[in-house]
Amino acid sequence: MIDSHTHLHADPAVAAEWVEAARAVGVTRILTVGTDEESCAAALAASEAHADVFCAAGLHPNYTTDYAGIDWLREYAQHPNVRAIGETGLDDFRDYAPRPDQERAFADQIALARAVGKPLVIHTRAADDDTIATLARDAQGIEVILHCFSMASRLEECLDHGWWISFAGNVTYPKATDLAEAAERVPLDRLLVETDAPYLTPQVVRKERNRPAYVTHTARFIAERRGIAYEELDRAVEANAAKLFAW
Repeated sequence: MIDSHTHLHADPAVAAEWVEAARAVGVTRILTVGTDEESCAAALAASEAHADVFCAAGLHPNYTTDYAGIDWLREYAQHPNVRAIGETGLDDFRDYAPRPDQERAFADQIALARAVGKPLVIHTRAADDDTIATLARDAQGIEVILHCFSMASRLEECLDHGWWISFAGNVTYPKATDLAEAAERVPLDRLLVETDAPYLTPQVVRKERNRPAYVTHTARFIAERRGIAYEELDRAVEANAAKLFAW
C-alpha cells in the first residue's frame, strides 16, 4: 500500500517514527507534501532521509496572501525527489487568503507542473465550480490529482477529464455516505488513497492522531465497500502511484 498524501513536516519529532510504523504495516511508499517554502524544505529533507519517502512541493491556497510569485518553488520543482507540484487550488471555506492571490498562485503552479512534466496535486474546498473550470481550461495534458476528494456530486465530470481521485480517512466517516459511494464508483485505475496526516484520521482509530500507517484502514474500508479483496485494491493503488509518481 502507498500513502499518496501526508505531511511529515507537521511534527518533525515523530516523522521517522511515522515512516517506520508505516513500513511495519506494508506501506511501501509515502508522498509527503509541502504547503509553503518552509514545509517544502522539510518535505524534501524527509525524502532525502528515507528511501521510501518522496515529496510534492507547492503553495497551499491558504498561504497565498500577498502573493509574490513562486521563484523559490521553481527550484524545488527541478529536484528528482519532488514527484508532484502542489498542493495548490482554491479554498473559499476559510478566509485565510484573498481569492485573487489564490488564483494567481494556482495559475502559476499549473504552468509550473506543465513546464516540469510533473503531476499537479489539487486542494479545493467550497470552490468546486471554479476549481473544475480552472483545471478544465488550463490543465489539459497534466496529470491532475484531486487530493482528499470531496466533490462526490461531480465525480463523473472529474473522471471525464481524466483526473485522479484520491480518498482520505474522511471517506470512512459514518456521515460521509456520498464519499463512500463515490469510492465504489471510481475505476480502479484512477484511484488513490491517502492519509492527509496528521488530519482526517480514519474512523476505526479516529481518537488518535493520523499517521501514514493508517492509510491501510482507509484502503480496507474502500475494498470492503467495493466488494473486493484488500490485496486487489493494494495492487491497483500501487500501480497507479508508480505510474503517476515514477517511483
